[in-house]
Amino acid sequence: MATLKDVAALAHVDVSTVSRTLNNSSYVHPDTRARVMAAVEELSYRPNVLARGLRRGKLNMIAVVIPKLSFSIFAEVVSGIEEEARKNGFSTMIINTGNDKTVEKESLIHLRDGFVDGMIIASTGANKRIIRDISMQMPVVQVIRETDPHISSVVVDYVDIGYRAVKHLAEKGCKKIGLINGSAEISPYADRYKGYKKAIEELCLEEITAEHTSKLKGIRYGYDCTNELLDGNMHLDAILAATDAQGIGALRALKENGLRVPDDIRVLSMTGHRVGDMLETSLTSMELPGLEIGAQAADMAIHAINADKKQVTALQHLSFKAVLAERETTM
Repeated sequence: MATLKDVAALAHVDVSTVSRTLNNSSYVHPDTRARVMAAVEELSYRPNVLARGLRRGKLNMIAVVIPKLSFSIFAEVVSGIEEEARKNGFSTMIINTGNDKTVEKESLIHLRDGFVDGMIIASTGANKRIIRDISMQMPVVQVIRETDPHISSVVVDYVDIGYRAVKHLAEKGCKKIGLINGSAEISPYADRYKGYKKAIEELCLEEITAEHTSKLKGIRYGYDCTNELLDGNMHLDAILAATDAQGIGALRALKENGLRVPDDIRVLSMTGHRVGDMLETSLTSMELPGLEIGAQAADMAIHAINADKKQVTALQHLSFKAVLAERETTM
């Protein structure tokens, strides 16, 4: 494998000249630059990115720690992160924790001593101390889930989502609205419930909730919770699902129980992304701008990474609003 010295020898220049040429760190005569680049091509020289990054104190690498990718808003968020990072010359390292606090902890410990410049995380909420420690060493941005107000974040107003979702169903004439949610220890679930409860109380309706024990609140969870809601509530006329995956599970359970959507019962997802519009019965949802959320999180992290280390980067909290996309399940 060719080295910097090999390139310098072939181009008849000093090693420092090769370094300045490749790094664009100072002026190099055009003729000299041409000789260096010709030597680089002839020798198929590839710089040691890791070594160069260590010397500069930056590797242009951002770790993205998320609970899951499939059937979730995080797929779009990660796409937004990757696109924005790529535009700015950064690469991303994706870590899927499965929403498991132990896996998350192990991953964070590795990242604390690893070769990354910053981190974007949707945390389980169980490893706040480690995340705070990491934020003392490198920029950290929370995305979708905010567990620490002292760390920058890009989130969504989930209280507003829960509130508006109930109001929309009530406008359709629904009186018994069941909620499929998740752990109150995770901020989006807790905030959705706050919004749901506020609207239910204002409308003087009965609070109806279901929750099974599960790390990943996905399709099977939505299916099981829907069956639980149906077993205990004969006149249930609407289901609010926290996510599209839960909504898909709910639709399956309703079909197996002989219930027609939306004639017998309506379904609305409170964390919508592109999959909802492609279902056999398209799913009404509160649509989140996942790509934009990801791009903003990446931009925030990159600015902090590139900032003057002598200055303290200002704390930032950005919150997006969801947009109601009405489809077949509530029409």
